[in-house]
Amino acid sequence: MPHISIEQHNDIEVNEVFPFVLKGKQDEKICVNLDNKEFLITKVKKEHKYLMKLDGTTRLTPVSLMKDALNRYAEVSKAKVISSNTNSIYKKLEPEEKYIKTIDYFANDFNTSKEIWVEVGFGSGVHLLHQAKQNPDKIIIGLEIHYPSIEQVLKAIKLQNIENVLVLNYDARLFLEFLKSNSVGRVFVHFPVPWDKKPHRRVMSVEFIEECMRVLKIDGTLELRTDSPNYFEYSSLLLNNFKDYKHKILENVDIDITSKYEARWKKQEKTIWDITIYSKDNSDDISYDLDFTFPAIYEKDKIKKSINIETIITKEYLINFESYYETKDGEVLIFKVTFGSFNRPVSKYLLLQNNKIRYFQGEPIKTKINLIAHKAILEVLQ
Repeated sequence: MPHISIEQHNDIEVNEVFPFVLKGKQDEKICVNLDNKEFLITKVKKEHKYLMKLDGTTRLTPVSLMKDALNRYAEVSKAKVISSNTNSIYKKLEPEEKYIKTIDYFANDFNTSKEIWVEVGFGSGVHLLHQAKQNPDKIIIGLEIHYPSIEQVLKAIKLQNIENVLVLNYDARLFLEFLKSNSVGRVFVHFPVPWDKKPHRRVMSVEFIEECMRVLKIDGTLELRTDSPNYFEYSSLLLNNFKDYKHKILENVDIDITSKYEARWKKQEKTIWDITIYSKDNSDDISYDLDFTFPAIYEKDKIKKSINIETIITKEYLINFESYYETKDGEVLIFKVTFGSFNRPVSKYLLLQNNKIRYFQGEPIKTKINLIAHKAILEVLQ
């Protein structure tokens, strides 16, 4: 993590690059506006010096921009630099990886006329890459939360010159919301983690299947493959909620490509089950009133009282208000809130200035659950 250590010094004079210095109970936040991007630097007192580091919640790319901000602060403060690891900012930046995308890309920029296939939890990537090579006219999206697996697949994509794969580190239970209705041909869920002790973490659920049926074209398929008796039984019971949908259940079917793990299980004569569910309808596109603004007028003292509450937990979402920071003159207040889905909560800062509140660094990803949580935040603050 980029950081610098500098001698003690007086507060800097605010300017266009550093518009606010905000003090908290244990540390300070320096607001930065550089190259039309805003983020925060954390300032922590350590004996007779200050440690300046990046604020993890507002971290962005390129990291060189944030390193530049740390160096500029050291220059503006005129404090002696004791140590630093920010001297690499002038090195040539590595090109952005072409095939790995963020959820913001799918929320704001992704658009294709090609049929989409989705693989949930691609692991070693053998099946994902096989499907991509066999179906160059399709866009294959691979979801995986294990980053070493992602790195392995990205290397293979480059070596094999595959052009039609997009990789994403994100929870599949939340991802499908960003795809258009009737745009997907196949969804693969091959050998998901059984989560026998934490069944609520399983990707397969009534809600997940419903969302698959929405994004799938007519006769498109959701294909589960598992060697877990518990997962198979659990998933079979889910079919009771989809009696109007064609489905089939098979055992020990050989498919075109086999991973080394599946080959090992076959040698051990383990049963492998396949459950396939077929979509039957054209679905309407989903649309929400995606208003993430704060329309009211807010008073600082009332805001402080409002956010001094315990974590709000419902069946749908959580909201947790965290530490707040304010300028010396009390004109600006910033506070952190974590909210949204239990599976993928988002942390954002809210900035209060001139009795108005906005999301620092822009609005959160516009999902249904984030919108519900946002409306609950409005109720708390009002």
